[in-house]
Amino acid sequence: MEQGRQQAASYLGKALFGHDHSHENNTWWKKTITYVLVIFPILTGLFLPVATLDSNIVRAKGFHFAEIDNDKDQYANHQILKPDTSQYYESSTYKKMLRQDMEKYSQLNQLDLNDDNYLRALEAIYNYPGNFNNKHISIMGFVYHGDALQKNQLFLFRFGIIHCIADAGVFGLMVQFPHDVTYKDDTWIRAQGTLSETYYSPFKQTIPVLKLDTWHQVEKPKSPYAYRKY
Repeated sequence: MEQGRQQAASYLGKALFGHDHSHENNTWWKKTITYVLVIFPILTGLFLPVATLDSNIVRAKGFHFAEIDNDKDQYANHQILKPDTSQYYESSTYKKMLRQDMEKYSQLNQLDLNDDNYLRALEAIYNYPGNFNNKHISIMGFVYHGDALQKNQLFLFRFGIIHCIADAGVFGLMVQFPHDVTYKDDTWIRAQGTLSETYYSPFKQTIPVLKLDTWHQVEKPKSPYAYRKY
């Protein structure tokens, strides 16, 4: 970063104080405009912070189930609560893969949702919720307060990449505490509990809910995104 800043400063100095005799006839304002157009992108790239996806993105675009998407919504593939990779496979292949994942993850006494299995395991949970009822599951994600939640409920999310950045989405679980909580959006929490199901009125359907036994606040991970493992 420091080397980049020095290079930018050097370039800026040459641009402001250097001489190019082949363009001596140019007016000063033409040169100024040229310098600004060249230098501004360099400076902003060096000194402005990189944007991070957080709860503001979720709030702006919302999150939803693919089954109730509006086909005219250009963001329909971006903000979904459950991962859906069906569009990348032939139908029979997808069903076979999904069932294999269900059998693999549901037989575990303790399922830890981590970087390696986050999206695949979640997809199995949402498609076969009955096979995961009463299973012990752990999850880490950032807090998001969705609509129509009780004071002891919230969502834990991670942004994930299924295939490419074009289908990036927000994925996770509703979690339920044994008492009311006051965590703010974007607080990162690691939690563990038993999976159950509940009716969520905004979606007009039953969704998985993790009833927590233990939890604690954690630092935001260096790599907050989850990637689909094929």
